[in-house]
Amino acid sequence: MAVIDKSATRSDSAGREQIAVKNPLTGEVIGHIPVCTADDVRQAVARARAIQPAWNALSIRTRSNMLIRWTQLIAQREDESIAAIRRETGKNRIGAFEEMLVIDRTVAYYARHAPEWLRRKTRRPLLPFRHTARVYYKPYGVVGFITPWNYPLLNAFQDLIPALIAGNTVILKPSEITSLVALHMVDLMIQAGIPKDVVQVVTGAGSTGAALVDQVDYIAFTGSTATGRKIAMRAGERLIPCSLELGGKDPLIVLNDARLDLAASGTLAGSLENAGQVCIAVERVYVEAGIHDAFVERICHYAGQMNIGSGDGWDVHMGSMTNERELLRTEAHIADAVAKGATLVHGGKRRPDLGPLFFEPTILTNVNHTMDVMREETFGPIIPIMKVRDADEAIRLANDNQYGLSGAIFTKDLKRGEQLATRVESGDVHVNTTQWIFGVLSAPMGGVKNSGIGRRNGPEGLMRFVRTQSVVIDNQIGAWPMLALLDDGTLKLVRFLVNAMRRFPFLGP
Repeated sequence: MAVIDKSATRSDSAGREQIAVKNPLTGEVIGHIPVCTADDVRQAVARARAIQPAWNALSIRTRSNMLIRWTQLIAQREDESIAAIRRETGKNRIGAFEEMLVIDRTVAYYARHAPEWLRRKTRRPLLPFRHTARVYYKPYGVVGFITPWNYPLLNAFQDLIPALIAGNTVILKPSEITSLVALHMVDLMIQAGIPKDVVQVVTGAGSTGAALVDQVDYIAFTGSTATGRKIAMRAGERLIPCSLELGGKDPLIVLNDARLDLAASGTLAGSLENAGQVCIAVERVYVEAGIHDAFVERICHYAGQMNIGSGDGWDVHMGSMTNERELLRTEAHIADAVAKGATLVHGGKRRPDLGPLFFEPTILTNVNHTMDVMREETFGPIIPIMKVRDADEAIRLANDNQYGLSGAIFTKDLKRGEQLATRVESGDVHVNTTQWIFGVLSAPMGGVKNSGIGRRNGPEGLMRFVRTQSVVIDNQIGAWPMLALLDDGTLKLVRFLVNAMRRFPFLGP
């Protein structure tokens, strides 16, 4: 992604600091974004709050259709949209297209299901002949999103979509590294008919995000665990709900019966998508001893066939890293591992001939849990491989980490693979593939342990953006004035009904 060069900052006509945004492939400045102040954020939230009742008054179908028109505009301008993503991120064309694909399918999914899920529901009361109980689902109001740089379209808008369909208005604070993509996409939303104050972008760095947390009715954050903790604490002080998708150190287990070439190539793809800069990227690999050496040989074989570069073709397997910080961490993790006895069997170097932030796919063996590369999130193109005795040891080591976002297992025995998957402490687990949870829109995804709280996708991804209101209605048939909720006659009737429900549970609430 683009990188921030503080030396290239300037001020706009309002006197606000502006941050220069650079193309990571070339280092050229491609734009500037203002650092929105706390007052800018307050004004944006006020506009969003003012228009929210009118937005919510529209039917779910109407709101959904506007978002469908937005995805159609993105598709009509596919080359322009892909270029915008690649210009700020440095990723390959396939990676940029994947972001567009997930957004398109997310809109279609919630447009189809939201009318039913958000429809008023009737629940059974204790006195069904007298009472009617209904549940209504109401939007929180103004939802704030603080989103990362690695997927500037997908991570910024996948959660935003159900929030809008549910009737909320939205303030988006994208990463200062990739704000231009967000501004471009929101402009397309306005062209699709969504009123401009329904979705707004506030740009800037950490201070802008902190101001957003102080103003909105709900905050959703995707990013580091350290920042997520601060946001959760502030949300708790304000008594507003929040959802957090945080760091990961996702394990992959290869069993002796795995199809070797598919496991090796699948591990490579799961580790090196977006140059490893993926929250659910494979970051540590445990291979049973019986196939360890053969697996290492095959994964090195496929790594040698990868096409790495800045080209625009669909045949480029991996593009550039996004900024110097991740590249330096990658190098530090390699150095730490080698110093502690790891063997570098493939890659391990920068590729300045391709661009300033390119780094070779790197494979390490003889690793262990004393090494940073096996314990701390890398967010770079490293595949550390550890030999294990059996599946039980692999599961134990996979769970020996503070994070629990995703995981994967390769085996021919699908039943056993699924059984082992349930023992992995993570929000999702793949068997014989990786990262496809993003495409399984009906299944919730999110973290456990220090990988966050809350879920995206599925009904859970929509219902987190609404609050319930229960309405109980008494038709007053056979009612008479009482000075308490229950009198003697009503009490006897309630006791009779409770006893009946105990004998015939289907009569219960």
